[in-house]
Amino acid sequence: MGFQDAPTLPLAGAAADHCRFVQRIRRRYAAELSLLPPGLPTRERLEALIDTLLAQGRDLPSALRVARQLALERLAVLDVEDAAPMTDVARTMTELAEVTLNRALAAALAEQDERHGAPMNEAGERIDFWVVGMGKLGGRELNVSSDIDLVYVYEEDGQTTGRADGGGRVSAHEYFSKVARSLYALIGDTTEDGFVFRVDLALRPNGNSGPAVVSLAMLEEYFLVQGREWERFAWLKSRVIAPWASVACGRALQLRDVVVPFVFRRYLDYGVFEGLRSLHRKIREEAQRRAAGRPERANDVKLSRGGIREIEFIVQLLQVVRGGQFPEVRTRSTLKALERLAAVGVMKPETAAKLAEAYTFLRRLEHRIQYLDDQQTHVLPTADGDLAWIARSMGYACSPDACGLLDKLCETRELVALEFDALLHDGRSPAGGAGCRNCSAPPSLDSEAFLERLPPALAERVRPWVQSPRVQSLREETRQRLAKLILRSAQGVHEGSCPAEAAIRFVDWIEPLLRRESYIALLVERQEVHQRLLRLLGLARWPMRYLMRHPGVIDELADPRLIYTRFEPDGFLRDLEQRHDAWARSGQADEEALLDTLRRAHHAEVFRTLVRDVEGHITVEQVADDLSALADATVGCTLRWAWHHLKQRHRDEPRIAVIAYGKLGGKELGYGSDLDLVFLFDDEDERAPEVYAAFARKLITWLTLRTAAGELFEIDTALRPNGNSGLLVTSLTAFEAYQTGRGSNTAWTWEHQAITRARFCAGDASLAPRFEAVRRAVIAAPRDLAALKGEIRAMREKVRAAHPVKPDRFDVKHSRGGMMDVEFAVQYLVLAHGATHPELHDNVGNIALLQRAEAGGLLPAGVGRAAADAYRELRRAQHRARLDEQATQFPLEDCAAPRDAVLALWRAVFDE
Repeated sequence: MGFQDAPTLPLAGAAADHCRFVQRIRRRYAAELSLLPPGLPTRERLEALIDTLLAQGRDLPSALRVARQLALERLAVLDVEDAAPMTDVARTMTELAEVTLNRALAAALAEQDERHGAPMNEAGERIDFWVVGMGKLGGRELNVSSDIDLVYVYEEDGQTTGRADGGGRVSAHEYFSKVARSLYALIGDTTEDGFVFRVDLALRPNGNSGPAVVSLAMLEEYFLVQGREWERFAWLKSRVIAPWASVACGRALQLRDVVVPFVFRRYLDYGVFEGLRSLHRKIREEAQRRAAGRPERANDVKLSRGGIREIEFIVQLLQVVRGGQFPEVRTRSTLKALERLAAVGVMKPETAAKLAEAYTFLRRLEHRIQYLDDQQTHVLPTADGDLAWIARSMGYACSPDACGLLDKLCETRELVALEFDALLHDGRSPAGGAGCRNCSAPPSLDSEAFLERLPPALAERVRPWVQSPRVQSLREETRQRLAKLILRSAQGVHEGSCPAEAAIRFVDWIEPLLRRESYIALLVERQEVHQRLLRLLGLARWPMRYLMRHPGVIDELADPRLIYTRFEPDGFLRDLEQRHDAWARSGQADEEALLDTLRRAHHAEVFRTLVRDVEGHITVEQVADDLSALADATVGCTLRWAWHHLKQRHRDEPRIAVIAYGKLGGKELGYGSDLDLVFLFDDEDERAPEVYAAFARKLITWLTLRTAAGELFEIDTALRPNGNSGLLVTSLTAFEAYQTGRGSNTAWTWEHQAITRARFCAGDASLAPRFEAVRRAVIAAPRDLAALKGEIRAMREKVRAAHPVKPDRFDVKHSRGGMMDVEFAVQYLVLAHGATHPELHDNVGNIALLQRAEAGGLLPAGVGRAAADAYRELRRAQHRARLDEQATQFPLEDCAAPRDAVLALWRAVFDE
């Protein structure tokens, strides 16, 4: 749901005929006003209007200009008197520009074709020419007296065919340069009927010093060699306006393929902050220069502090930073972008709503300023009558003593300015044009003065580090950012908000990332992220290791949802599908982009769980539940996406089931755990075995391949029928026969042990009940209990022998009385008594199954519950040790109580 554009109704006496512009149009074109039907001037009505004016004998330049005047008069009435939504007004102005530019371009091309023939490439095909709308035209947000920012791009170099008499041959560049001049004359020249739009070409490569038209290859080279940071913001809103035929047939998409990589980087691009600060500083300085000695210019609703431009900067900055990895935030509309930024958690919903309200208010005010005289101005009028009329037209009373409009304007601008400063200036107002006059620069990174400001332990770690070639070779700007981060870390130690060990770990963490300057920039720009990172590093060592492998996830620390929520599979999958759709819309839904998208999303969720875990907001069991649910969701999404990239696929949706075994099957997944998977299919198509084998290989590749964004999982398929010597995929029918002992090829006892913890985790949900029926049939089958007991004990001894432990140490997993003893005991209880105790069929985890076994009389009173508590305690001890990268072996006496409880369980089950 988008933000609502609900303007306040005008007060009595606010009529459009107050505007001098409206008065002029009604005097000059009284006979033509009725040519435009009532209501908004839609694209179709504008086309019909131009056709009518041409039929009445006007030439094209006159028809375009008169159409523009009539459309603006109508908008003034609808906006001022009928409270038309601002978005309707801006869309109509945009459609007016699109219609007139397409008409003018067709005429300009026809004119030059007559003089020089058609421009052709070496293959003998006509070369395309695109009018690219920038700024508000690109965003479909034109104001009522706006100029239009255009860039002219032609497809490739070539020559014209010349005239029939053999003359007039010119290069494609010269031809299109003449088209541009003709286009300007048709649209921008002022005649007795005025102009259609003021045309500004300053955003083209090299600005006003560059050629009026550029080839696509010239534009691409410019982006690669000379493109500046601020130009990325300009091209963010770009789109091809004319000709419509090139847009409709997709030919103009070539331009998108050049622009998108320039605007959006494949990483979180916090390095653009400084570039936008510099641009904003120049704009404010220019606004201050214009206002010098002219105080009335201080009320510029676009360029002054807290104006329209600052809202646009906020939005575009966050889009450029995030859009490389989150294509769903890519949109040219400011209001849509605010909505999407809130949806992905980059901006608080209430902040986005307030900025949307502020943007709408300022744009409506801007329109009224421009209706007065059809001038491209954004400054509130000083004449009392004009100001009072604007106020009434927006529903505010205004008198010499008090003006509700000015009060609302001040309130709105203050809100915008505070949000802007919070984002770009750490919550401070930016310095004036001369910068900070009395501020001393921080000491150099490798100076003694710098080291003296650090705690002794941190100074000892930093001293040799700053002299290393890696640090010495950094750009000066990066060295200054690094100094700022280390000083900020030292301040945290001095203030007691983090231990010295955390600051040292921070240096350890950032050292291998020195060449990836975007992460240094991120931490400088997001102080709250840096502070929380220090706190996290002070709690355990493993987060540092995870952040070294996946540094991009540190931005998650700024998300306020981090602490107070748990993993939500539906929301995770919804976000991924929206991201997939956004990649598809941008023509970039290739395998590389999708693999990276899956990895980034998974890493971010693992990191969120890790932070909640380390900070003590969730239990070990909740960690395992969330990581297991995340793995299920990730495998499921990967399966759906990979299937549509399988060349051999023979149906729309695969009839395949992914079965989870081991830790994932038991929902006890830990950080970095392997996934034990088995692939089953149920498809009568004769191609099915070959297709699903190819698909399983592709799926494993998608899940395991290490890309620039990292890896997802290690996959183990050894638990499939016949292990590593068996087929990678098995039909559900063959799997059932194998597990239930029908035929000569049947499962071993250890495979039945494994299936007690297996479950459907992804794929065709209709196959889940059939697999579960097989699993329960295996558990309920009658068995020779003595043989079963012997085989499970033998398997346990084999595993124990492979993991020897010193006599004075206790390994929480492998020692006698450790977690594996619990797991083997539970597996025996399930297989031995499943036939008579159906409550053991459910895959509910070891703790619950122990409690059920005791309740069913299969264990002595208290033994099952004590063992369950011991298992929980051992898991916690293992978890804590791994988080701090410590060994999971402890002195025997430290684990005596849980060890004794597990040994009691073992004796009760195996008669030892």
